[in-house]
Amino acid sequence: MTLQELSVEYRAHAQALELRIHQLQGQMEQTEDPEVCFQLRDRIRLLSIMLREARELAVLTERYYDRRYRRNAKYTI
Repeated sequence: MTLQELSVEYRAHAQALELRIHQLQGQMEQTEDPEVCFQLRDRIRLLSIMLREARELAVLTERYYDRRYRRNAKYTI
């Protein structure tokens, strides 16, 4: 698998995460139970972190060989 193909996979993963976040936000708006709201908010927070990382990795793998691209220091050794 090439890095370009991997970037497509990361973007698809990011779309799935974004969809799930929207679904959970809809559930949170409809619930009255504070405990359920807390659990949903926590799950949304974790999925949001995963979403951000998937997007960052999609860009990194897409532009890895571009000399003009300044890599995120988070993903360099």
